[in-house]
Amino acid sequence: MGSRGRGGRAVTEAGVSRFREVLGKSLGWSFADADAAALAALIGERAALHGMSGADYVIRLAAREWPAETSYLVERLSITETYFFRHGEQFRALAEQALPERVADRGTQRLLRMLSVACSSGEEAYTLAMVARQECAGPDWIVDVLGVDANPAVLRKAEEAWYSSWSLRETPDAAQRRWFRVGDGGYRVRDEVRRCVRFRRYNVTDADESLWRPAQYDVIFCRNLLMYLTPDVASSLVARMTEALVPGGYLFLGHTDSLGSAPAGLELLHTHHSFYYRRPGGRSPGPRPAPPATAPACTEEDAYNRAISLLREEQFAEALELITAGLPGRPRERDRLLEGVLLAQAGRLTEAMALARRLIDGNGLYADAHQLLGLCLEDVSDTDEAIGQYRLAAFLDTGFALPRLRLGQLARRRGDDRAAAGDLERALDLLPHEDEERIALFGGGFGRISLTVLCRSELDGCEVRR
Repeated sequence: MGSRGRGGRAVTEAGVSRFREVLGKSLGWSFADADAAALAALIGERAALHGMSGADYVIRLAAREWPAETSYLVERLSITETYFFRHGEQFRALAEQALPERVADRGTQRLLRMLSVACSSGEEAYTLAMVARQECAGPDWIVDVLGVDANPAVLRKAEEAWYSSWSLRETPDAAQRRWFRVGDGGYRVRDEVRRCVRFRRYNVTDADESLWRPAQYDVIFCRNLLMYLTPDVASSLVARMTEALVPGGYLFLGHTDSLGSAPAGLELLHTHHSFYYRRPGGRSPGPRPAPPATAPACTEEDAYNRAISLLREEQFAEALELITAGLPGRPRERDRLLEGVLLAQAGRLTEAMALARRLIDGNGLYADAHQLLGLCLEDVSDTDEAIGQYRLAAFLDTGFALPRLRLGQLARRRGDDRAAAGDLERALDLLPHEDEERIALFGGGFGRISLTVLCRSELDGCEVRR
């Protein structure tokens, strides 16, 4: 039996089998028996295009290099489904387990190298850079992420760094605000991240000594690829990745890929509801060390100031414990506000919103409480109500820059560039005079300079005459 391509050219089962062998040898790809009908149709289509029989097409493909045709087949047969922060539990393990160890080991070099194998259109590689930039203890660190894929079409998209909202469907709101520019119905990865990431074409059957130099990567992501490779190619790729990890380096595979409990040269770890691997050596594995215990606050003012310092260092749980322990029987308004900000940062949004509403009930003119409530509402996707709270905060305190900045960003997201420009210009005027404590509370981890750069960038993207 056989299938027929266009022009009546029969594609036999033997032809499909040979086609699968050629793809396995040239690309390392494996195909299931269930794919036979689709492969037969593809052979017939390409054979007709080249004026060949199905058998002659497969013979030509196997006989010698045919770069243009091979590139087409790669684009046609690649599985390119991906998105930012896909399988978030693995990125939490990266941020909370792997990177703290690697940062400690690389403290003198201040360099992190990461590799995304089968990076597709770049979302995974850029996510690695975003998480690493968040975890590195200073701007002087070099974060170098390399994304490789066999498909030139998806690599072109990765280089453009322009994505639809669908690619950001699992991206946390805070990450969207920090790492992307919004405009023209899409999202562009910010230059701070783009400068960290490179892309190149790579076929997994290629040994490529420059790519696989021993002990050069701190982290390798190779997710949902091994299952599509022939056994020999998959085994060779795993060996190369293992050797290319630094001692103490981490390998993250897809949920469908398993190397068993004791693969050669690696140890299996299980945290954050995720399995992943570590090359022995470097610092011993384990959770992020707890910070030194904080001595009891001598006064309410001491507790508050130290909690603000911990907030700036993004030690939210420790700051929350300190400020709640330091609160007297009738805490001050600003203590409760700080508690609400810390609850929000810890992901306890329901508690944070309830606290903000109590503050507003007690003092409806408290602009900072309205700002806190707006941020919480935005994080639970109640954008319209959040905008109302930001407007109240800006109305109650005309010198408050941060609600103006959020209003401008949200207006841009909705496509109202004229309204966005007005609020962003006002925020830009106010930011030089914004209170340092407010920046710590509501700046999302950005300082005054970074917020100003962010505001200018958003304003430059507004397509209106100002």
